[in-house]
Amino acid sequence: MLLGALDSNWISLGPHVESFEREMAAYVGVDSAAALSSGTAALHLALLLCDVGPGDIVATSTLTFAATANAIRYCGAQPLFIDADPATWTMDVTRLEDALLRREANADKLPKVVMPVDIYGQSADYDRIVEVCRPRGIRIVEDAAEALGSTYKDKRCGALGDIGVFSFNGNKIITTASGGMLLSDDTELVARARFMSAQARDPAPHYQHSVVGYNYRLSNLLAALGSAQLEVLDSRVARRRQIFALYREALGDLPGVALMPEASYGACNRWLTCITIDAELLGVTREEVRLHLEKHEVESCPVWKPMHLQPVFAGCSCHGGNVASQIFETGLCLPSGSSLGDDAVDRICTLIRRFAGIP
Repeated sequence: MLLGALDSNWISLGPHVESFEREMAAYVGVDSAAALSSGTAALHLALLLCDVGPGDIVATSTLTFAATANAIRYCGAQPLFIDADPATWTMDVTRLEDALLRREANADKLPKVVMPVDIYGQSADYDRIVEVCRPRGIRIVEDAAEALGSTYKDKRCGALGDIGVFSFNGNKIITTASGGMLLSDDTELVARARFMSAQARDPAPHYQHSVVGYNYRLSNLLAALGSAQLEVLDSRVARRRQIFALYREALGDLPGVALMPEASYGACNRWLTCITIDAELLGVTREEVRLHLEKHEVESCPVWKPMHLQPVFAGCSCHGGNVASQIFETGLCLPSGSSLGDDAVDRICTLIRRFAGIP
């Protein structure tokens, strides 16, 4: 497919973009999709399509990658961070509702958008989020950047808000090297996203622009790569879940070690296998385990540092925060790539067990 795109000489623009959009929309179960240059670009456009601008508030998960909060700031808006639910690591909907009730009681401005994050592939609880947001007229943008192939009840992630967003960054479950996708059942919104992503050029023989646009479209070449990768998505999800099961079997009995829980309402693609380490019980800290693995040429990393702890977002409101902070202090992401072999998983687990003095 990629070679076909090269042979056709359609490198930047071309038919593979539309094909990839149709295939992604069909896979997720929505009416329309726009292929973009990155997941961050998709988040930015999603917020603009919800009329988010200076002075507006967007409530989002504090336990996430910086792109989620950066997109809010691109619009000139203010993030309102919501703590994680310890049972799922996703947005704590009870804390979200409490934050909205407090703002209503104080006659403060409500968020224009709630943007939950399907963290590490785990879906947020969208039925409850809808119950909280819809009566207040709050739009929902689903940051499903890490959750392609995951499900919530009988729906796929990416189809659970007014707008959904995926990332195809190099570390994602399928990749176009860089790239993203904006999805919605609102075909007019998606058409608007395509227009804005192509520098908002008016339909004229000359270059005419009535609104500010962005250079956010995905190239034909990368779209061809995405279509090819989409064909193997389900097998990659199955392998990631198998890798998680191997880690659970080998590490689940260690004192103080817990694997990221799976919500009862869905299936996580297990984009990354994450564990938490209670140093008092295991005898070694998360950071000591990370450095020990690094010494043996095994790359691991802490879980996302919550946004309310980031210097760039100092002073932003956060409702709660202790759960996300604790996950960050104790959480470790283990190697999880779909091509990781069983022997490699066994070696990693043996390194951790022996370092903790447990055979």
